[in-house]
Amino acid sequence: MFGRLMQGYTAVAVVVLVVVLIAAIFPSKLPRSTHSSGVSTAAIVLGAVLGVIVLTGLALFLATRGAAGAPRREAIGAFLLQHRLLRGYAPAVVLLAVIALVATLVPSTTPPVANTFASRPTGSLGSTGTTGGQTTAQNGQVASGATSGAAGSAGTGAVVSSCSGNQVPGDPYAPPCTQFAGNNGGATAKGVDGNTITVTARLTTDQNFQNTLAQLAGAQLQDTNADNERTLNAIVQYFNTHFQFYGRKIVVKYFTGQGSLSNELQGYGQGAAEADAATAQSMGAFADLTAESEPYATALWQDGVMGFGDPYMPNFWHQQHAPYDWSIATDGTDLATDIGYYAVSKLCNQGAAYAGGSLRGQPRKIAGIAPQNELYQVSVQVFSAIMHAHGCDDTQFAYTLDLQTESQQAANLVAQLKAAGYTTIVCGCDPIFPVYLSGAAAQQNYFPEFVEIGAALVDQDYVGQLYNQQFYQHAFGISPNEATVPYTQTLGYAAYEVGCQSNPSICSGQGPSFFVNLIYVQMAMLAIGIQMAGPDLTPATFQKGMFAYPPREGPYGQWGWSPTQYTTPNDFREVCWSPNTISPYNGKQGAYIQGANNGARWTASSVPGGAPGCPIPSS
Repeated sequence: MFGRLMQGYTAVAVVVLVVVLIAAIFPSKLPRSTHSSGVSTAAIVLGAVLGVIVLTGLALFLATRGAAGAPRREAIGAFLLQHRLLRGYAPAVVLLAVIALVATLVPSTTPPVANTFASRPTGSLGSTGTTGGQTTAQNGQVASGATSGAAGSAGTGAVVSSCSGNQVPGDPYAPPCTQFAGNNGGATAKGVDGNTITVTARLTTDQNFQNTLAQLAGAQLQDTNADNERTLNAIVQYFNTHFQFYGRKIVVKYFTGQGSLSNELQGYGQGAAEADAATAQSMGAFADLTAESEPYATALWQDGVMGFGDPYMPNFWHQQHAPYDWSIATDGTDLATDIGYYAVSKLCNQGAAYAGGSLRGQPRKIAGIAPQNELYQVSVQVFSAIMHAHGCDDTQFAYTLDLQTESQQAANLVAQLKAAGYTTIVCGCDPIFPVYLSGAAAQQNYFPEFVEIGAALVDQDYVGQLYNQQFYQHAFGISPNEATVPYTQTLGYAAYEVGCQSNPSICSGQGPSFFVNLIYVQMAMLAIGIQMAGPDLTPATFQKGMFAYPPREGPYGQWGWSPTQYTTPNDFREVCWSPNTISPYNGKQGAYIQGANNGARWTASSVPGGAPGCPIPSS
């Protein structure tokens, strides 16, 4: 009933491909001073959004691949280590960009939606559902029959048992139903006691950059700090009352950080990021929801705090940081591989059927575009290696992530691409650059195919609507998200409504922030791991529980984790831009539709050959 959550990871900013070689040993913990909480929640949007949003853009060419043959995760580590250390990431252009751009496209009011999440008591054993294999924890051990993935000490006499169905009927990502009674073991890890699980959210103050993005987008942010904080509180209330946390509740603490996301996403600001991680640790954090830059995520890891939201880090980075770093932003290795094999299967050695004007039907001549950043250029080389290994030619072009010059850069690049006769553009761009690129191309009467990669929110209707539609009618590509549904029918919106019903004082009759779905997804990953860990909650049991989670398919694609998978999603589908279709999400013209394959979902190794299944544009 919730349909598919149309938020891509989200994330709007720029792919942060951080390949940092980190010492195998955790540095000793420094004493931390306590900081008070109470900062407004722009942090969560700046975290969830930034974490999801911010990364996707340039994640495009992130990661790396072996030569010909099926995709291989292991290749990325070796490849990147042969090159320079990945230090920078693109500015938070995406995150803030999307926030700004989206403001004008968001409905000013949203009608209420009925709650479809069924309620399942979480505190008592046998209160609902059919009890499955019961296991009793004796002498500090959780027996092996428990539904969750935990092992290790819990309170004496703790009983964990399975029950029928999922923990929350109606929530496609909810873990298997679990019931609990007894002693949870109290303080099992830093930030965890018998009653609470402390989670922090960092608020950064990139106001000048944020204002610049808002001006470029021609819009003002509609969500206030109060909107964001109210939304997060309601989402936390939903998970606290509907998931099994074994007698504990999540408590979120906010703080204003010293760091600048825009600096960190470009590879600067390590010192400030470390200071902020120290603050999170001093506040007693088990986890932080806003680990949206490599410097901050790494600093949290060094301080023994779990981080959620890293921007498309490659697989081997997650291996090094295990079990501390997790993200809803797709593993950079997988993202680059997905678009690489899509291009190999669907574009190479065929005519440019989706181009306009004199380019239509010409043999495809592919141009890749990505930021001129060392980290992204390494990924570009990987993408090209996949192409060349399969007999496909591509030429790569770079631009500088500078909001002051992107417009002129786009105009110059369009002139260059047109003069050279490129029929197809594969863009690993932040969401702002295509605004300029599409406008300049239309002015120069240049209409190549535009392949979007399912990152930086470019695969979202409300972002595609910002581009020149004469140009963007030639766009198609991939997206991890399922078909778009109205904003009020998304998972995040539904969870917000449930949280508000559970505690009306949180919401005071007001609706959620625009980015409720990003907040929901970020929290969902944390909540799933906590339930799957069992009563003995530690980073190690969290990881074990995540690996035991049975794969689920939902609005954000397939979720599932393993020793080689610390992010989501795991698959994607083909999407086609339709400039005349009304978006179900916001009721405005312009939307992604599915083609002849009827929404079939693929992985990099299962993309079928043949032409894309999208309708041919009229001109």
